[in-house]
Amino acid sequence: MGVSGAASGTHPGDPFDIKTSAVAIIDAEGLIAYWSRGAQDLLGYPAGDVVRRPARLLWSGRDPTAVVSRLRRTDRAGDAVVAVRHRAGHTVRIAVRVCPLFAAGGARDWLVLACDAADRHRHEWYEAVAQGLLEQSPIGVAALDTQLRYRWVNRALTGVEGHPVDAAGSDGAAPGAVAGASPVVTRHARQTLVSGQAQVTVEHAPPRRGTPGRPGAARSRLRSFFPLRDSAGRTLGICYAALDLTAQDPSRERLVLLNAASEHIGTTLDLHRTVQELTEIVVPRVADFVAVDLLDVVRTEQGPPAASARGPAVLRRAAHLSVQKDRPRVIAEVGEAIHYPGGSPQQLCLATGEASRQAVGPSTPALADDPLRWTRINRFGVHTHMVVPLRARGITMGVVTLLRWKNPDAFTEDDQLLVEDVVARAAVCVDNARRFAREHQAALALQTSLLPSALPRHSAVEVAYRYLPADADSGVGGDWFDVIPLSGARVALVVGDVVGHGLHAAASMGRLRAAVQTLADLDLPPDELLAHVDDLVLRLSDEAEAAAEGPAAVGATCVYAVYDPVAGTMLVARAGHPSPAIAHLTEPVEFPDIPAGPPFGLGGLPFESVEIPVEEGGVVALYTDGLIEASDWDVDVGMERLCFTLAHPDRPLEELCDTMVRTLLPDRPRDDVAFLVARTHVMSGDRVASWDVPVDPSAVHVVRDDVSRQLSLWGFDEAAFTTELIVSELVTNAIRHACGPIGLRLIHDRTLICEVSDGGNTSPHLRRARSTDEGGRGLFLVAQLAQRWGTRYTGSGKTIWTEQPLPDQASRQPQYASLVP
Repeated sequence: MGVSGAASGTHPGDPFDIKTSAVAIIDAEGLIAYWSRGAQDLLGYPAGDVVRRPARLLWSGRDPTAVVSRLRRTDRAGDAVVAVRHRAGHTVRIAVRVCPLFAAGGARDWLVLACDAADRHRHEWYEAVAQGLLEQSPIGVAALDTQLRYRWVNRALTGVEGHPVDAAGSDGAAPGAVAGASPVVTRHARQTLVSGQAQVTVEHAPPRRGTPGRPGAARSRLRSFFPLRDSAGRTLGICYAALDLTAQDPSRERLVLLNAASEHIGTTLDLHRTVQELTEIVVPRVADFVAVDLLDVVRTEQGPPAASARGPAVLRRAAHLSVQKDRPRVIAEVGEAIHYPGGSPQQLCLATGEASRQAVGPSTPALADDPLRWTRINRFGVHTHMVVPLRARGITMGVVTLLRWKNPDAFTEDDQLLVEDVVARAAVCVDNARRFAREHQAALALQTSLLPSALPRHSAVEVAYRYLPADADSGVGGDWFDVIPLSGARVALVVGDVVGHGLHAAASMGRLRAAVQTLADLDLPPDELLAHVDDLVLRLSDEAEAAAEGPAAVGATCVYAVYDPVAGTMLVARAGHPSPAIAHLTEPVEFPDIPAGPPFGLGGLPFESVEIPVEEGGVVALYTDGLIEASDWDVDVGMERLCFTLAHPDRPLEELCDTMVRTLLPDRPRDDVAFLVARTHVMSGDRVASWDVPVDPSAVHVVRDDVSRQLSLWGFDEAAFTTELIVSELVTNAIRHACGPIGLRLIHDRTLICEVSDGGNTSPHLRRARSTDEGGRGLFLVAQLAQRWGTRYTGSGKTIWTEQPLPDQASRQPQYASLVP
């Protein structure tokens, strides 16, 4: 016995297709006007036997008048099932579709389409199955044209593919690309179109971005592709069906959760964010509530905790998450100290390093002696909990507590194994964050030790600065600045820039800063000082290249300026560094033309110093190139903006610094930025006294009298004896051991400065005089009487200087022409 088309799954065809069904036309009087070959095949009557005869003669059984009248009363098509008499004498049940035909003059005939009722029934089943498959089943179906553009989709496809699809194909997708589809769909649809053969694929899709902890985030999809053809066999397009095969078995769900944990936990090295990510993975997939409590030493980054805690330990809440909007009252706030009593699961977990799970009830440890705590937990219906140690690299850092109340199932052994695995992965990330925090603190400590904690107060300049490393989170960079007091009331202003960022750049910066300070103490001219630093950088670069592992070669730039408040001039040299900006009170901002010199590390090229006059109250700005190149604009634009910020040098220096940051820098500069602004003060002439000393021993007595009179004018009579002794020894040494010309200068600054210059190049030094020696004690006496002393060399010789504290120094500060205290 054969299988029908519907039962076999083949398309039964439309039974009312006018090409295959029985067709008849009945006129307004009920007479048959047309009888098709299909009608003859269905009922056995040839056209000659029925045409122009009443249609009612074909009915079998009850009078069909009521059925026909109902169909004929309407002006629209209608369907019915009727019984008719076959020519062979048996009755046939047929399905009829009656359609009105309107002719000229208002006459109305009827077109009748008929088929076997069983065929119609099979077709109705086929339509019901197709409609259910396309509109109600979870199978996604789409039709694509030959250009691989969507022409029709059902609703299920959106859920299976995970994105909305434009059914009209009007999303602007280019030919050859499936609009909104994955590359897998595009590839197989194209292969099916070319080959004309059906294909079946299975795709294991990764979890959807942004839903790391949601069930079913990972997807497996079964897709079937097959060509669509018309009745002539021409390919109209491609149809593909997709089914979500994501299994709901526990093993797959565990894999999905572990995969989500690997991707979602540890996205940053922030300790608090890491533990929060752990809670987001666990809730609501595994528990209704989770709390992460860390040992105090872990949160405060004081060092690694003990390998296992003994006795009650101090824990602090690091993060918690609940499925309820109103968290249970027993939950502490983040950062609050948590005191679990001895014998509680948390304390046992810390002591043993093992997880535990148990039902929650009045007799639960830590609740039996705390009825209030039990009442609060019971209010939310908590029926089971689990405690898992947060442990990595042999260190227990805290505990993770999980509760269930909305989920009616108690924690199982499989749940515990799953949570232990997730927490173990999270613990490594927490330990990494803890270690990074310690390294961060070490880097900050290094940076703090390398940069000046506070700039020294100096009479010659008033200074302010900003230091902004590119790595704002670690606070470590390679730029530096310095203000170095020099002899003769002078001051050195330094800004430098080491190539690169991070700890290596900071360490190199510290070495260069120490070198500049040491060389500055020798009172070298700026060009000579930069030459010595360049030699140092060359040696450091050679060491770095020779090392098997180590930092990259050192490269740096620097600007070094020495300001003399007595002369009102600044001597500047630079090594590949931007030129300083000088803001005058009455003239535009100036960038003096200073030979750039090569950056440190090139070697073999000279540096050159330039002397610049500086007015009283002007502002000098030294900066790294990160200040003027921080944004996307050209360097010239950056310099113009710098001029704009310095256009009012009479404003407070801190305000100028804030304006420079706000105007020149974006929120996150790509390069380190350091700059130093200094307001210069010129020393008035009444605070400086100088004399030319003849090369004659008798001149010592005259000089001592001149010094005594000058100290008396300044009101420092009590310092006269000490100063006369110092001047006597220094002038005598210059007359005996050096050559002329010899000069003496006294400067009334924060200290009393005495300078004796001569034309010799021999450096004086202390020596131990024997009891029989008649001399050799002069510099020893000077060193004992002076607060500081030293020698600096000039183009015409050398200058020996001393500094003495002033009597009643606190009330006798120097008064410059417009010194701002």
